[in-house]
Amino acid sequence: MEKVVSGIRPTGNLHLGNYFGAVTSFVKMQEDYDCMFFIADWHSLTTQPKPGDLRRSVKTILAEYLACGIDPEKATIYIQSDVKETLELYLYLNMNAYLGELGRVTTFKEKARKQPNNVNAGLFTYPTLMAADILQHKALKVPVGKDQQQNMEMARKCARRFNNIYGVEFFPEPQDFTYSAKALKIPGLDGSGKMGKSEGNCVYLCDDDKTITNKVKKALTVSGAEVPNSPKPECIENLFTLLEICSAPEVYKFYDERWNDCTIRFGDLKKQLAEDMCNVIRPIRERIMEFSSNDTLLEKIAREGAERARESAAKTLREVREIIGFTPVAR
Repeated sequence: MEKVVSGIRPTGNLHLGNYFGAVTSFVKMQEDYDCMFFIADWHSLTTQPKPGDLRRSVKTILAEYLACGIDPEKATIYIQSDVKETLELYLYLNMNAYLGELGRVTTFKEKARKQPNNVNAGLFTYPTLMAADILQHKALKVPVGKDQQQNMEMARKCARRFNNIYGVEFFPEPQDFTYSAKALKIPGLDGSGKMGKSEGNCVYLCDDDKTITNKVKKALTVSGAEVPNSPKPECIENLFTLLEICSAPEVYKFYDERWNDCTIRFGDLKKQLAEDMCNVIRPIRERIMEFSSNDTLLEKIAREGAERARESAAKTLREVREIIGFTPVAR
């Protein structure tokens, strides 16, 4: 099967947008591809997290991955820092990367603008570490959003440059990958944009029923439809999008008709949406709590995932050393 690699930084809990976006695709992909899903704790060091927060976040993301349906029997789940081979390949790729091209990466410039007092070397070479994550497994496909497409081009450039320098056809050029034909954009509750942690408009998979209900109650709305069959404003379209993914089709149809005939009551819509959203999230939250309380199981899954990931990466690195010209030395 074709190999797929994807990672997520441990910067907080997963939210509804993550679940209906990337994670749902991961669950489907594990049936058809050789998937390597990792928790990118090295990448998170660019923001200098506290050690306790980092450990807690890694554990949380692992438990949430499992609760959402990623199966360690079908996909390899590992923690990035458990695979030391990644750093060796990162070094080799950095030797062939140039300051100018790294400095032009949009995500670097944006992060540097947001954290001007912490523009570190790891932030600058983020694309080559991402390339190492991918190329060590010789992955053919990488599920990414639009914000990572430039980094993906750098990964392809790293593969091409290595092949050209050493006259080999060793690294395949990984391709951006969207599993579903239509990318699902989950809106936030603030009336615009998509659901995101930095925007503060999320419903998290660990939220309890009361928290979810209070968040939905505060969602932005308008006074109501005044003209039959009028277009929905963005904030109302967002609520209907959430209704579409969390509620039964007949519920969506009912409120759509109420909008079109100008009889909609947003209090009723929000109450229904909150109830349906709770029904979607509740079983996931319960599984998260179950996995989070079982440290022995989490450690076992992380250890076995690391063993599989290291086996894959080590094979690649042995061949890379030989191609570069390093002579094995007995130790």
